[in-house]
Amino acid sequence: MTRSAIVHKGRRNGLTSLELCAGGGGAALGLEQAGFSPVALIDSDPHSCATLRHNRPYWNVVEADIQNFDLCYWHGVDLLSGGLPCPPFSIAGKQLGHDDDRDLFPDMLRIVSAVRPKAVLIENVRGILSKRFTEFRQHVNDSLDAEGFDTHWALLDSANFGVPQKRSRAFLVALLRNETNPLEWPDITDGPRPTVAATIGDLMAANGWKGVSDWMKKADFPAPTIVGGSLKHGGPDLGPTRARREWAELSVDGLGLANEPPGPDFVGMPRLTNRMLARIQSFPDDWEFIGSKTQIYRQVGNALPVGLAAAMGKAVGRCLK
Repeated sequence: MTRSAIVHKGRRNGLTSLELCAGGGGAALGLEQAGFSPVALIDSDPHSCATLRHNRPYWNVVEADIQNFDLCYWHGVDLLSGGLPCPPFSIAGKQLGHDDDRDLFPDMLRIVSAVRPKAVLIENVRGILSKRFTEFRQHVNDSLDAEGFDTHWALLDSANFGVPQKRSRAFLVALLRNETNPLEWPDITDGPRPTVAATIGDLMAANGWKGVSDWMKKADFPAPTIVGGSLKHGGPDLGPTRARREWAELSVDGLGLANEPPGPDFVGMPRLTNRMLARIQSFPDDWEFIGSKTQIYRQVGNALPVGLAAAMGKAVGRCLK
């Protein structure tokens, strides 16, 4: 099968996408809702790949390291997307940027040159927009400009797009010059922000907990940012001391995760389950994660919220039509 045939096959459902570092599927689901069909989804984590294959058997999921994988097979795809590793730019880490061996921006730029998409959509932590990384961003801009792309950066809060979580993410959008429409960032969703109580109250009450009504009054706010950790650090808890303190304000015990919702006579602050966290990340309930509790938590916690991914996908999609 030729490259053009593979891209054409993806067009049956609209625009085509090629996703790097696909993880547990948050961005892929959002882009699917925005009308994109993936020609391939690349990730090096076997558990994430198993999750993607389990939920979408017809997706082309490739378990590979993008640093050692030739993606030019998908030349001409509409959109190259990816949530590149965050630790090089996270304030929770050392912020080593290009000196961090997890920095995949050079590989992304190499892939852009090989694949020649019409648009690029890259997501990362807010730290990448700090003054510390001005020179880094300028290098990315200059590299994409040399390839014929106009670049745009912005910080968007998931809570403004129907996600029950205060989660600010940085976005890089690059559009092929003279072949795309101008970018208009997505509009903020009208109405009150969804809350933790409204989002997972039914799950918290599933085992008949008598105290769920009182708990919901305390949890009637958007969630703090879910911290997924990395392969080097992080386990099945809700993050460092500061993050756990924010969860405690919602009457949630962030020191660990529960296997089940609280029982009828439970007393104290409940812990969340991975399913509750997935819903806070705006995953649909029928999306099943594969792996151990820790492996699932990392997939959920590191995902781009589906609702925010859909909003960005629609915004970029308008540039391609």
